[in-house]
Amino acid sequence: MGTRDKDRDLERLISLPVGSLSISENGCSKSYSPSDSPTAAVSAASLSHHSGKEAFCKVIRSWASKKFMTGCVILLPMAITFYTTWWFIHFVDGFFSPIYSHLGITIFGLGFVTSITFIFLVGVFMSSWLGASLLGLGEWLIKKMPIMSYIYAASKQISAAISPDENSHAFKEVAIVRHPRIGEYAFGFITSTVILRKSSGAEELCCVYLPTNHLYLGDIFLINSKDIMRPNLSVREGIEIVISGGMSIPNILTIVNAPSLLSPRVGKFAIPQL
Repeated sequence: MGTRDKDRDLERLISLPVGSLSISENGCSKSYSPSDSPTAAVSAASLSHHSGKEAFCKVIRSWASKKFMTGCVILLPMAITFYTTWWFIHFVDGFFSPIYSHLGITIFGLGFVTSITFIFLVGVFMSSWLGASLLGLGEWLIKKMPIMSYIYAASKQISAAISPDENSHAFKEVAIVRHPRIGEYAFGFITSTVILRKSSGAEELCCVYLPTNHLYLGDIFLINSKDIMRPNLSVREGIEIVISGGMSIPNILTIVNAPSLLSPRVGKFAIPQL
């Protein structure tokens, strides 16, 4: 009988899971496991609480970072706009504000209003015959100066490009041409139209200016008028697209047929028969 009892106790010990301990005492067996220890339970609870707190902190940091970046994206253009406007007001106000300060008048913005009024009156005066004559005389004097003539010519071309006067010799239309290879297109501006006479006949070509560095530098191409695509964009919209690096381009561009754009802005020459 004693041998059988020992075998049974041994079988009970072997069948217990790992980490448990069985103790026989006066015919009664008791089982213990590490999880039954109060210290182990406290450690497990503390570890679980620490992991949950760390995950919560990560979620809060990620949310705060995203909201902060969203605020920067929204406020940065507004800050740049207000700063540029404020700088422009101070810059224009600085032309006439010293005169008012010398007279003892210190009203902020008065110099700015005076400058805007002065620019408006200059535009009105230069639109008259007398103003155009004086402007021509001033340009003649500037062109006689070695360095200033180049600076004035370049700045005048840029200002004429955005001029509301459609009779000005500036950009006529926005053009899209295949450049530099098949499948790629480039924005350009039609500046004039020329007739190329060849032995096989005459060919009408458009002088297209393709900006390469914003609007100040670029290349000039003579392209057949049939190979030019004319989108439904004004010259000002084309300039905005070039200056903004393409960010202001519309989502959809519609190509308008060339015959529908035969306006005095570009003009079409009758191709002479050779």
